[in-house]
Amino acid sequence: MNIEWIIVLAAAGLAFALKLTGYLVPARLLSSHRVQTLLGGVTVALLAALVAVQTFTTGSAITVDARLAALGVAALLLWLRVPFIVVVVAGALVAGLLRLWW
Repeated sequence: MNIEWIIVLAAAGLAFALKLTGYLVPARLLSSHRVQTLLGGVTVALLAALVAVQTFTTGSAITVDARLAALGVAALLLWLRVPFIVVVVAGALVAGLLRLWW
């Protein structure tokens, strides 16, 4: 067994162990208002960080391109409470058209 498979199996074991610890945490610890607020904030912060990294970077460089305009259109449409499929199609359309002309 080469080292790559050992690393893959170790990562799978670590992911399983991490998932299992979530089931072992007592429910009374997770039901408090403070923990619920903290977990909600962490979720939003993680999603915002992922969106920022995917929007503003290419490799290890900061980039401003059609993705920023597509994100802006999608944010505006979400704010207007447009159906999600329309948001996705409009964002893809804006990004595609800008990449044709940019």
